[in-house]
Amino acid sequence: MPETTFAEEAELQRLIAAHRDQPGALLPILHAVQEAFGYVDDAAVPIIAKALNLSRAEVHGVVSFYHHFRSSPPGRHIVRLCRAEACQALGARALEAHAKKTLRIDLHETTGDGAITPEAVYGLGNCGCGPSFLTDSGKSPARVTPQVFDALVQQARAES
Repeated sequence: MPETTFAEEAELQRLIAAHRDQPGALLPILHAVQEAFGYVDDAAVPIIAKALNLSRAEVHGVVSFYHHFRSSPPGRHIVRLCRAEACQALGARALEAHAKKTLRIDLHETTGDGAITPEAVYGLGNCGCGPSFLTDSGKSPARVTPQVFDALVQQARAES
């Protein structure tokens, strides 16, 4: 099977070089890659593995273990739904169910139009006013109802 090439290899090599000498360099490199590209492309995994003298399985294992890392491009807008205990006590599970039903996808997936990627987070610092979520525009409304969620998603789609 031929190797897949990574289109942005020069930038990837720069990111690796900037972090490779840190203790536990894999996580800082993966964070830098995701920050730069929006996700950790599967084609970047063997390059990172070789640079750190790790197996591809080790790098892939870290990428797939942590929910923060994506292996595919996210939607144009990311909606972070809080799953912390305080928000759960105030209705976060029902809001999450509504979001999944409305968007017709699960968390960490992207809508068919490429507009929205919902992600789970565990604490937005808005504990007394849950359930809450955070949009990529920085909006973090309090006491989010399904209607508020729908309006903010509609607004995000309009901005795309």
